[in-house]
Order: sequence, then structure tokens, then C-alpha cells
Amino acid sequence: MLLTIQFPSWLSPEIIPGLPIRWYGAMYVVAFSVASFLYRKQIRERHFPMNDEQLVGLFFWGIIFLLLGARIFATIVYETSDVYRRQPWLVFWPFRNGQYVGLQGMSYHGGVIGGLVAIIIYSTLHRFDYREIGDMFAASAPLGYTFGRLGNFINGELWGRVYTGPWGMLFPQAKPLPVSEAWVQEAARQADITIQNGATLVNLPRHPSQLYEALFEGVILWAFIWFFRNRKPFKGFLIGLYMAGYGLCRFVIEYFREPDAALGYPIQLVKTNLPTAYVHPLLSFSTGQIFSLIMLIAGLVWLFLIAAHLPNRQPVLVYLDSAHTSVATRNVARKPSRSRRRHRKPR
Repeated sequence: MLLTIQFPSWLSPEIIPGLPIRWYGAMYVVAFSVASFLYRKQIRERHFPMNDEQLVGLFFWGIIFLLLGARIFATIVYETSDVYRRQPWLVFWPFRNGQYVGLQGMSYHGGVIGGLVAIIIYSTLHRFDYREIGDMFAASAPLGYTFGRLGNFINGELWGRVYTGPWGMLFPQAKPLPVSEAWVQEAARQADITIQNGATLVNLPRHPSQLYEALFEGVILWAFIWFFRNRKPFKGFLIGLYMAGYGLCRFVIEYFREPDAALGYPIQLVKTNLPTAYVHPLLSFSTGQIFSLIMLIAGLVWLFLIAAHLPNRQPVLVYLDSAHTSVATRNVARKPSRSRRRHRKPR
């Protein structure tokens, strides 16, 4: 009986061995392409007054700010050494000791901040309603995010805690655990892993938490938001739905994911000396959980205390004029046709 799933041996971080082209980077390209496709689809189905040039500009600056935010946030929050403080140019330098290693470390929460800044700035400069732009991004981004987590899985990184259940997976790069610990011996027995005589360390199966995130924070969250894209009660609704939904999903999944060894649990309401690979106490919170909780609360505040009460909040579901003219850039909708039941007159 197969008790442990082996990490696929045919998966390699490099697309072509020996060349500096990695699946993780390729997954970013796929993610942005998917998000762009879904965004463009919303523009077409709503006849939204944004032309191709404006769309390309929006995504160009959105991607730039997202990568800047994700990278800077990762180096500030998750890098415990002072290497980037002493050598700040290394933040965006993909080489180490003469070898190409890519940009190791990107923070999702930093990427969200960068993306929001880009949306607000671009919408202001081009006289779009940032709530409508943000709503369409919220209905596009989660499915693209799925591919980012698949890239983490291919890299064999960000694995979860030890799990001896039916889909526990042995990640080759996971930190081996000391055989001297009683819980390690018991977990090895449950997973039917033989500990060799004289061995001091053993690799144990883990939760494939990257796939959990790809499914719940990506596919399921996207499907939920996509369903509401033409049913939203007010402008900005999808922004709050995405922030709160992602924050909740990520907060829960973090209980199955092993936190960064150097960070552990910054908040422990009940102190514990148990190893992070073994258990995540209910009242101990990882760095990812802290930022996800902030994101969840911010999403709820935006939904119920801010966006629902802003002026001109009624959603324009379909714009009548699809022509890409200078008038359209002012985001002015004409009176919708009475023949379409879903049309609402903007105020």
C-alpha cells in the first residue's frame, strides 16, 4: 500500500537543464497572460471604455509595481540577515557568485500593495474610476495566482508541515528531521518509512501546501469572484471580496504550511517549544497569517464601511458605447438600453 507520494522526479526547476530559464519565471508569464485574457474579456462583455493602448499601459505598470512591491517586501520582511541593507543593489540582481539564481524571494502581500498603488495612480492619471479598474483586476488575478503557486511546487519549495496521510508528499529539498525525536520515529512508522541503522536524520512527507494555495486561493476564489462580477451591488465590491477572501483562505492554509525557519511564529499567545514542522498551535501565528489577517480585516472594512457608502457607488454593469474615443477615457457611461434587464443607470 502506497502511504507516501514521492515528489515527481521528472519535475525540475529549470525548463532546459543548464540554461537560466526556470519554470517559476515561466509561471509568472502564464499568470500575467491569464489575468490579461480575463481582464480583456470583461472589457469586451461590458463594452468598457478602455482601448488596447490603455490596457497595455495599465498591465505594464501594474506588473512593474507588483514585482517591485513583491520583491522589496520580501527582502524587508522575510530576509533576516542584513545583506540587502548592506548591499541594496542585490535586491534586483539575479546573480550570486557568478551564477544565475534569479530573484529568490517574492512576497504576495507586497505584490498586492504594489498592484493597488499602480491601479490608483493609473486610474487617476487616465481619469478612470479606480473602483471599476480594481474590480476587474479582482476578477482576473486569482486564476493567474494559481500558476505562481504551481511554480513554487515545481521548485519544491514552501512545503507544509509533516503529514502522514494519504497525500503526504516527500519533498527532496525539505529539511530532514532528527531521528532522536520520538514524534519523528512515530511519523516515519505511520508513513512506512524505514530509518536506516545509524541514521541521524530522516526526510518525512509533508502537506503539499503549495497545491492547497493554488486550489483555494486561486481556482476556487477566482470562480467565486467571477460569479459575482456582473452581480456586484456596488463599485469596489469585488476588491473587498478578493481581499477578504484571500486573507481568509491564506490564514487557514498557513496552519498546514511550515513557516520560515528564521521567523517562526512572531505572535504566540500560548508559548510552545514544539517544532514548527510537527505542529502549528492554534494560537500561534506565522508572518503570513499576520499579513493575511490584516488583509482580511482591510477587505471587510472596505466592503462594509467604505465602498458601500462612497458617492457614485452604483455599478455600471454594461456600457452602451464601445467606441474607444477620447470621451471614453473619461469613463463616462451613456444611459443603458431598457431592453437589457441587467443595465443600471449610473449616478
